[in-house]
Amino acid sequence: MTRRYEVVYIFDSALEEPAVNERLGRFHALLGGAEVGVSHWGKRTLSYPIKRHETGYYVVAKFEAGTELLPEFERAIKLDESVLRFLVVLAEEEPVAPRVPLEGAAAAAEEEDE
Repeated sequence: MTRRYEVVYIFDSALEEPAVNERLGRFHALLGGAEVGVSHWGKRTLSYPIKRHETGYYVVAKFEAGTELLPEFERAIKLDESVLRFLVVLAEEEPVAPRVPLEGAAAAAEEEDE
């Protein structure tokens, strides 16, 4: 069963963007070729020090993958010392607007006009 996930990474801010992209490529290869949307947020000041680092490089990724792939994916991230923190969560589904039959929509519009 595939589900939509989001993962937020906080990398060591000493890494340059090509090094971050190389690590992301290794992590995302474990997802079985799933299409991954990546958004680089850049370097940010941390609210509190993490492993004696005051700043971190933030990246957010969205992907669809089977639940059986997540343990190995998370294990690989935990083993990488350049990742200060990460969090994988189920992506919220976008709410679907209720469908109104065309006749009902016309009648509702007429009632609002009156």
